[in-house]
Amino acid sequence: MSDSDIVQDFLVESYENLDRLDRELVGLEKNPQDRDALASVFRTIHTIKGTCGFLGFNQLEKVAHVGENLLTRLRDGQLTLNRELTTALLEMVDAVRQMLGSIEATGGEGKRDDTKLIATLTRVQQLPEAQAVSKAAPLPATTPEGAASPASIGDILMQTTGVTSAEIQLATEKQKEGDPRRLGEILVEQGAVQPGDIVDALRIQQSSRARTGASESTIRVDTGLLDKVMTLVGELVLARNQILQFTSRMKDTSFLAASHRLNLITTELQAGIMKTRMQPIGNIWGQFPRTVRDVALGCGKEVGIEMEGKETELDKTIIEAIKDPLTHLVRNSVDHGIELPGDRVKAGKERAGRLILRAFHEGGQVNIEISDDGAGLNVQRIRKKAVERGVITPEQATRMPEREIFNLIFLPGFSTAEKVTNVSGRGVGMDVVKTNVEKIGGAIDVQSTPGRGTTVRVKIPLTLAIIPALVVTCGGDRYAIPQVSLLELVRLKADQVSKGIELVHGAPVYRLRGRLLPLVYLSRELKLAADTRCATKADGAINIVVVQADERRFGLVVDQINDTEEIVVKPLRKQLKTVKTFAGSSIMGDGKVALILDVLGLAQRAGVIAETRDRALTEKATDLAASAQGKQTFLLFAGPGDSRMAVPLTTLARLEEFPVAQVEMSGSQWVTQYRGQILPLVRLNVALEERRNKLRALQAPPSPDAGPIQVLVLNHDGRPFGLVVERILDIVEDRADVRSAATRTAVLYSVVIGDRVTEMLDIPAILRCADVSTNRRGLATKSAEVAN
Repeated sequence: MSDSDIVQDFLVESYENLDRLDRELVGLEKNPQDRDALASVFRTIHTIKGTCGFLGFNQLEKVAHVGENLLTRLRDGQLTLNRELTTALLEMVDAVRQMLGSIEATGGEGKRDDTKLIATLTRVQQLPEAQAVSKAAPLPATTPEGAASPASIGDILMQTTGVTSAEIQLATEKQKEGDPRRLGEILVEQGAVQPGDIVDALRIQQSSRARTGASESTIRVDTGLLDKVMTLVGELVLARNQILQFTSRMKDTSFLAASHRLNLITTELQAGIMKTRMQPIGNIWGQFPRTVRDVALGCGKEVGIEMEGKETELDKTIIEAIKDPLTHLVRNSVDHGIELPGDRVKAGKERAGRLILRAFHEGGQVNIEISDDGAGLNVQRIRKKAVERGVITPEQATRMPEREIFNLIFLPGFSTAEKVTNVSGRGVGMDVVKTNVEKIGGAIDVQSTPGRGTTVRVKIPLTLAIIPALVVTCGGDRYAIPQVSLLELVRLKADQVSKGIELVHGAPVYRLRGRLLPLVYLSRELKLAADTRCATKADGAINIVVVQADERRFGLVVDQINDTEEIVVKPLRKQLKTVKTFAGSSIMGDGKVALILDVLGLAQRAGVIAETRDRALTEKATDLAASAQGKQTFLLFAGPGDSRMAVPLTTLARLEEFPVAQVEMSGSQWVTQYRGQILPLVRLNVALEERRNKLRALQAPPSPDAGPIQVLVLNHDGRPFGLVVERILDIVEDRADVRSAATRTAVLYSVVIGDRVTEMLDIPAILRCADVSTNRRGLATKSAEVAN
């Protein structure tokens, strides 16, 4: 083995040991009597120091030697670990890590001045007598990490006690002379050691044997070699796909048997190599106890960390991609989420906050949760800040649900911190976290309860190398849609196209089970066809792939839906990486290239999701532009007698379509169960009826033969109600300057919108006409019954 190989092995082993040191020192600070953990820390520093001397890294050896002296006093029971000693040891670990980085980069330790650190490590060893403790039974020292074989009892005793080699030799000679007793018993009789020393030595010997067994069953493999093997397996999968495609046209039974055997072996090999790349998430979680400790000290807080599911495995590529985002989320939870000890006590909580990390597999993905028991997000402060910055209008702020308000924290530059600290407050970070998570096909969401804490949930795929995907055709080319974004497939026959697809505000939508589904024509977004709306087959049918991006559903209209298969993800060339529409490429079974669609980027490009990826802002973005020009946005719908009516879009909460079977009678009021409450339904044609006909119309139940009803869910005085209309027409922007007086009850005035006379509905008046207010008490009672 060359010198460079020895140095490389030293670096790899030392980095692993240092990561473990961070965890063990933070744990020892809370439990200073953990003899095994302290012995492990001592062994690690002892190993680094010894190897440094052998390799000629003198400065690194000097720092490690002073740290080892401090650990010796701790091991021997002369000092008890406290916060000051832990901080000094962690500073030593940081210095060692920096020197290792310099050795890796340049081959040398670099120009350093560690005089202050060495002085600190020396000073804390000389604590006043009052802070020292009486000499207790020494903690076990250990043999260097990675010894070739377990050390003998005599070797261990010479390291952990004051016994000399001459005393060991004398006891050994007695054994040779026929003394049946063990070496330890003879040494105890001679007074060279205590019985407790023998117990500690036996424990160390057992631990050494366990480590030796583990090292014999594992080997280190360079990640570059693993990546190369993974690439070769990917090529093998592509070759397998090509052969299977060719096999479907063959009738030779021998060839078919061989191809099936190849398919089986390739699948098993793929699973095996994927498993070798999988790593437990605990590998990156190990740094978080140190991170939490440092941030908490800097903020004057007390925070404990708990980790569940550390054994959950992910692909190494994913592990590296989420390391920084998770670190930022952990730091943010400590700095923003958890209160100061005094504030927690006033709120009836424990002084120390709790930060809980959970990881688990679900639905082919990995779910990661970062939860704290702090004060929770301040929804009013977030809402106020968003309005001040012009992100949303005051009207939107009052209607947006809390969950969407909370997710505003992921907007670029958005921060509610009252002051800037060295940890946070600049509005930089959370948007980067979301961007990095979404780059690997993941999603992030936040939920919070005032006074109880906040939970951030991250969903990410297991691997990026080989993924299942749906292959579609558009404009004669094939494209792959990752299955993680796929919800369902819809095919509209020719006679369903004209009825099923509508235009709302100039944008095509399809009513899927009563909900409006925005449509994106792939040919239009990729500029593949001159006629951007006619992605129909020869028989007039349309294929819709229902996908989801950032929890927003939309339909992707394609020419043809082929099949689902496993594809090997190939990165895009540098020239194409800026194109948001594509996430990568793959080679198909016939040897041709298919581009992998970036569903999120496609949604942003088509305007389904804005660049900020906030759903509420996307739906109302036109309101802000129209307001600046003195325009308003109106929802148009058909009124009685072929009239055209409108309401400002700002008064609208949702557009819904309910089946008649869902409508019930409460007295003379139509109602429906909607989102856990009773929603009163106001029939526009009945409310505008003449008084003599209204009573008879009110008492009429819905006809079971009627089709679904279209409902505008509106808010008035903080209470929702549904306005049943005959037909929704469009959403338009207009200045609406030309007005005239109303000609009937429940209409504010007539106005010209889109060159047509339109009646503006008076919402309070329509409620009075429908007598909804008189039924509020009964409906509230019934709502409570439904909730229970």
